[in-house]
Amino acid sequence: MQNLNTQQNTSSQLEKNIMFVTTIYDTFEALEETLGKLKLEKPLFLTYIAKKAFAEEVFKYAKQSNRIYLSPDKKNNEQHILQ
Repeated sequence: MQNLNTQQNTSSQLEKNIMFVTTIYDTFEALEETLGKLKLEKPLFLTYIAKKAFAEEVFKYAKQSNRIYLSPDKKNNEQHILQ
């Protein structure tokens, strides 16, 4: 029972983290769109660089994690989010 609660808490925390990361990324997208419409090229470029750096950090963390996979499992070609 303890193990099931731990897995549920981990899954719940993972869902919260995914929602948080998605919100941040969507904010970058909205900012880029607004800056593009205002034709503010330097801030638009800086936003693009910041969004790219943020995405690289998220993917770097996900690749280092033992629980999160970003690509199909090489053993059985199934897509996994949690191990």
